[in-house]
Amino acid sequence: MPTTGYVTGLGLEDLEGCEWTFSKSNMLAPATHYASVFHHHQAILGYFEHNNEFEIYHNLTMFLYNNYKQALDILYDGQTVLPHLMQELSVTDESELKAWLENERAYLLSRTHEPEQETLQMEYWQKLVNLSTSKKELDGTAWSMTMPGSSFGQADISMIVRLETACHHTLENYKKDLKIMHELEMKLGMDKCWQPEDIEWQNAGWLVANRKFQLALDMLEGLIVARIFELSKMNRAGTGYKMQKHIGKALQVQSAAIHMALDCYNLTAHALSPPCPALKWEDVVEYVFLADFELLCDAHKDISQHPWATPSSRHAMDLYFKMCHAREEIKHLNVEIRCVATYLQDGRHYLEECEMLLCTLHPGLAHQVQILQNTHGCFLDHHCQQLRDITGLPGFSGTLIPGQALYNGPGESTLSPSVQVPHNYVPLLLMSHWPWGL
Repeated sequence: MPTTGYVTGLGLEDLEGCEWTFSKSNMLAPATHYASVFHHHQAILGYFEHNNEFEIYHNLTMFLYNNYKQALDILYDGQTVLPHLMQELSVTDESELKAWLENERAYLLSRTHEPEQETLQMEYWQKLVNLSTSKKELDGTAWSMTMPGSSFGQADISMIVRLETACHHTLENYKKDLKIMHELEMKLGMDKCWQPEDIEWQNAGWLVANRKFQLALDMLEGLIVARIFELSKMNRAGTGYKMQKHIGKALQVQSAAIHMALDCYNLTAHALSPPCPALKWEDVVEYVFLADFELLCDAHKDISQHPWATPSSRHAMDLYFKMCHAREEIKHLNVEIRCVATYLQDGRHYLEECEMLLCTLHPGLAHQVQILQNTHGCFLDHHCQQLRDITGLPGFSGTLIPGQALYNGPGESTLSPSVQVPHNYVPLLLMSHWPWGL
């Protein structure tokens, strides 16, 4: 289930409105591909104006009706299914479902950083390895400088210059690694340098190898879990064909990334002592739920047996929070439905009065107001019928009684219109009253 299902206040919003809008506007691409910039902008503007006036406005009350019905259906089904799920899981109170979500959130937050002390020890061990490598390179460069030649010429001079430059670079790298090592020793409060035979050296080496393994495991885990969620969304009722096609393309990209992550995992798993068993692609792609994800047992914490990772518990959590969001949706819809009813009443009266006042002041503007009124008015019966259908839904808890708008500023539909002709229209208005006309 998407993370929006656990965000308080979102209701049943899936946050995909922009994706649907711009996906629908893609039909403009063939018409505007070879158009000029002006006609390109003109086509886009005309499309969205037409979409807003004749589709969005027309579907406004239908959207409210569908959302209200969806929320009521979720509550009706959930009140029957959720108690049986809770009984099977031996859950006596719904607060336990909330606690599972908090446990999951705490686990995810704990994965944002590693223990500082272990990080310093691993960094110190790596710098010791780097210092040892720099020391060997420095000794090898110095030994090459002392090798005598049988003859001495221009080629020998060039070779000596190159060797001196390489020796200086190697010496700088050695001093840099030595400085970093001393700084880490001060942070760790150490009194002597680790040696390969020391237990601290061996423990830190194991931590470094295990960290590389964990990083590879985390990458593979994240890709596979994302694939599981995408597959669950693809098979969910209500997912459109275009969205399923988009998810299918994303899964193809994920498959290539999983192949690379799987190779990296097998390489780091083989470097452990003792080595972990390698994974095959056929085993990984068969995971369909977190509880089946045996790979999670090797993670920092085994989450495969947590309540929020099992199928039945996850279903109960999703259903409970979906019911909570359905109640939020109904609460918001009750407000929005009354706002729409108020707008339909006040807006119609406001435009009628504006048209009457402008008929004598400026017939041209009055005609434009009439066009706007006719555009919105042709959907009035449709909106009224949809609102009546909403009140007929079993479980409707709102009201269609129009309210009182809170905003009373200029141009608001709650005030009596005060018509003012724009200054650029005044000369045309005076010329229209001349005896001889224009």
